[in-house]
Amino acid sequence: MKSLAYLNKYIWKYRGRILLGFLFILASNIIQAIMPSKVQEAIDQFTFFIAQYPNVDSKEIFYADNILPFTLNIILIYMALALLRAVFVFMMRQTIIILSRLIEFDLKNEIYDHYQRLHLGFYKENNTGDLMNRISEDVTKARMYLGPAIMYSINLICLFTVTLVFMLDKSVELTLWTLIPLPIMSILIYFVSHTMNKRSERVQNQQSKLTTFVQEMFSGIRIVKAYNRQEEAYKSFQNESTEYKKRSLKLVLINAFFMPIILLLIGLSTIITIYVGGIKTIDGDISYGDIVQFVIYVNLLTWPFASIGWVTSIIQRAAASQERINEFLKEQPQIESGPIQATNLKGRLEFRNVTFSYPNDNKEVLNDISFVIEPGKTLAIIGRTGSGKSTVSDLAARMYDPLKGTILLDGIPLDNYELSSLRSNIGYVPQEVFLFSDTIANNISFGIENGAEMDRIEKAAVNAHIHHNIIDFKDGYSSVMGERGLTLSGGQKQRISIARALIREPKLMLLDDCLSAVDTETEAAILSNLKEIMSNNTTIISSHRISSIQHADEIIVLDQGKIIERGTHQALLNKKGDYFSLYKKQLTDN
Repeated sequence: MKSLAYLNKYIWKYRGRILLGFLFILASNIIQAIMPSKVQEAIDQFTFFIAQYPNVDSKEIFYADNILPFTLNIILIYMALALLRAVFVFMMRQTIIILSRLIEFDLKNEIYDHYQRLHLGFYKENNTGDLMNRISEDVTKARMYLGPAIMYSINLICLFTVTLVFMLDKSVELTLWTLIPLPIMSILIYFVSHTMNKRSERVQNQQSKLTTFVQEMFSGIRIVKAYNRQEEAYKSFQNESTEYKKRSLKLVLINAFFMPIILLLIGLSTIITIYVGGIKTIDGDISYGDIVQFVIYVNLLTWPFASIGWVTSIIQRAAASQERINEFLKEQPQIESGPIQATNLKGRLEFRNVTFSYPNDNKEVLNDISFVIEPGKTLAIIGRTGSGKSTVSDLAARMYDPLKGTILLDGIPLDNYELSSLRSNIGYVPQEVFLFSDTIANNISFGIENGAEMDRIEKAAVNAHIHHNIIDFKDGYSSVMGERGLTLSGGQKQRISIARALIREPKLMLLDDCLSAVDTETEAAILSNLKEIMSNNTTIISSHRISSIQHADEIIVLDQGKIIERGTHQALLNKKGDYFSLYKKQLTDN
C-alpha cells in the first residue's frame, strides 16, 4: 500500500465526496441490517399464531386474528426498506465511482504534464509504448482501487460492523460460533496477497513490452512491408502476446481460489448457525425467527467477504501499477526553469568553452566549443555525421545543458531564463521532421498559441517554398496529413517544418540540416526567401551540403566535437583545408 499512498492527496482533495459516499454506504447497510429483523418478526409472529390454533387448518389461520393485515404491513415495510436502500446504493455509486473518474482525470493530467517537463534524455532511455501504457493501463488499474476497491472495502466494514451489532444483540454465543471461519479467511488472504502482487507486477511489465512492440511495428509499418517481414512481425507479436497470456493466467489462477474458498467458509458459517441455533432454540434461548435472522445475516456477508478476493486482486494490481507510475513521477527534469523572462531579446548568442556528452554516454560529443553570433548574423556548421552539428542546436534550444562551459543569450546564461519564455523566442527545425496527424494549416501554426490567421500561415508557406505544393492538394491548407506526415514527400515535410518555425518570427532560428531532402533548385529558392528573414534574427544553420551554408556570415567546421576550421566561405576555400576538400568533393559529385 506504500505506493498507493501517493493517491492520498487526491482522496483528500475530494474528501467531501468520500464522506458523502461513506454516509450513503452506512445508511444502505443499516437499512439492509434492519430488513432481516422484519423477517424474524414475521416468522416469530406466525409461529405464535400457529401455536394458538393447534387444531385449525393453516388456511383458516391465515385469515384469523388479523394475520392478513399484519402480513400486508410486513410486506409493505419490507418493500419500502428495499426501495430506500436501492436509492442509497445508487447515490453511493454516484459518489464513489464518479470520484474515481475525477481522480483518474487528475492523475492522467499530472502524468502528461510531468512527461512534458522531463528532459530529452528521459525519452531516449524509455520506450514510447511503456510511456503510453503507464498513462493508460496503469492509471486505469489505479482508478479501480479508487472506485470499486474503496467502495466495496468501506461497504464490507460498514456491513460487518452493523450486522455484528445486530447479531450480538440477539446472542453473543451464537455470534461467536458463526464468525469462527472468518479468521481463517483472513489468514488465507494474507498469504495469497504477496504472490498476487508479484504476479500483477509481471503482468503489467509484459503489458508494457507488448504495447511497445505494437507501437513500433505500426510506426514502422512501411519498413515492415517493404522488407516483407509481416510473417516475422506476426510471430514476434505472438510470442509477446503468449507470454502476456501465460502471466495473466498465473494471476487468474491465484485469483480463482478466492471465491470457492470464501463460499465454502460462508457455507460453513451457515451450517454452524443452524446447528448451534437449533440447540439454543430447543433450550428456549432464542426463537425460530432468530435462527432465520442469523442465516440471513451470514448470507448478507457472503458477497462482501467473497469480494475480498476480487478487491485484493484490484488493490495488488493497482499497487503494482502505481509503483510504475511513481517511478516516472519521481523523475526530476534535468532542465530547470530560471527566474528571468526572455523579453526584448536582441539575439546575441555565445558558446563559451562548452563541453557536452549525452546521458549514459561517456563520449564527448562537443569538446571546448566557443563562438559568438551577433544579432542578425548567421553561423553555419558543417561536418561529418556524428561531428556534433545537431548537438549545437539542441544546446542552443536548451534541450540539454552543457557539462562544462556556459551558453549565453544577450550576455545572460541560458539557464537563468524562464524556460517557456526562452523557447517562445526560438524557431527550431530539427533534422528529424515530425508532423502531426492534422491539417497542414494547423501544423504550420503549431507554435502559435491559439493558432494563426490564414494570411500569416500562407506567408510562412511562401517563404518556405511550399505554398505552391499545398494549393495543389485537393483540400489545400485544410488537407489532413497521415500519421507523421505519411502522405507527404520528405522535402515537403521539411519545408512545412521550416514554415512552422518561420511563422513564429523568432529571435533565434535553429535550422538543423533541414534542406537535406530538397533538390538544389528548391534549396536555392528557400535560401533566397530566408536571406531577408534571417537578417532580422540570429541563425544557426547546420548542414552537410556546402550549398546550404556558403552565404553564412561565419562557418565553422566540426570534427569529433572540435572546431578544426572557421571563417567565411571564401576564407575557408583559400585555406585549402578540410572545408576546401569537402567543397571539391561535392562539386565533383554534382
